[in-house]
Amino acid sequence: MADNESRHPPAGAIEETAAPVVDDSQLEFPFAVTGQRKPSSRRLPEQSRHELRSHALGRSLVAPRLDRPPEEIQLEHGMSSHLPPDKVLQLRLTENRYTIISVQRGRECYRVRVHRMFAGADRRLVRALARYVVHNDQRASALLSEFIEQNQGQIRRQPPRARRVVLRTRGRVHDLGVVFDRLNGLYFGGELDVRITWGTARRRQPQRSIKVGTYLVEDRLIRVHPVLDQELVPRYFLDWIVFHEMLHAKHAIRRVGGRRCFHPPEFSREERQFPDYVRARLWEKANLDHLLG
Repeated sequence: MADNESRHPPAGAIEETAAPVVDDSQLEFPFAVTGQRKPSSRRLPEQSRHELRSHALGRSLVAPRLDRPPEEIQLEHGMSSHLPPDKVLQLRLTENRYTIISVQRGRECYRVRVHRMFAGADRRLVRALARYVVHNDQRASALLSEFIEQNQGQIRRQPPRARRVVLRTRGRVHDLGVVFDRLNGLYFGGELDVRITWGTARRRQPQRSIKVGTYLVEDRLIRVHPVLDQELVPRYFLDWIVFHEMLHAKHAIRRVGGRRCFHPPEFSREERQFPDYVRARLWEKANLDHLLG
């Protein structure tokens, strides 16, 4: 629910050459000339024909410029061999310190962002990544979590860079600022210090899943999908989505059995105490197709 991005460089440069100037002396043959042939006054070139050709105009090919790291391309190709034949993979290596693996599952394409620690991964790990992307496989998830735990040293520990975020709380139908302030006062004593904004609207395409809410730990920012800013969406459902993300800001991510736990028991207990919890879950199941477009 709430928790759950090719360029083609020019193949070549084609240049037009001027028509060659014909030297009449090149059309004279010794057996066809009467009398003694006069020596040509034309100077012999000081360069070889190979050198002359290397400077001549003509068709030249430019090798494609690799604008992606080779290890990124290698990992993408390795994972692609384990995908369904009708699916395309777009993969990026990142230095994200909080979201190690991010997956967007579309109808025709998987968009995956993984931490650079996976560069040069062996076949077993590549296969686990693919199974996690395609099937959300639990055994593959456990293997990936173990690998991440063993490679924590590769995650950069530099202080977070301040990012300029444009906040947009007032939507066409719903005002997130009003929703957040009310929930903060009712359930968090007005002490939860985070920001909230509508996400960026993109061209809608049919999807199989959608993240209607996200909490960005590094920015302390709640981002709500703009698909919820419509009259179809009741206020109690939007309240539940925002409340869920506010709980993420309150409860830190923990590790249980070597795996990261985003919803610890106290998180789930508090969420179920939300007055419209059951009502909102039922509305979500009944209207998910409308939200997916």
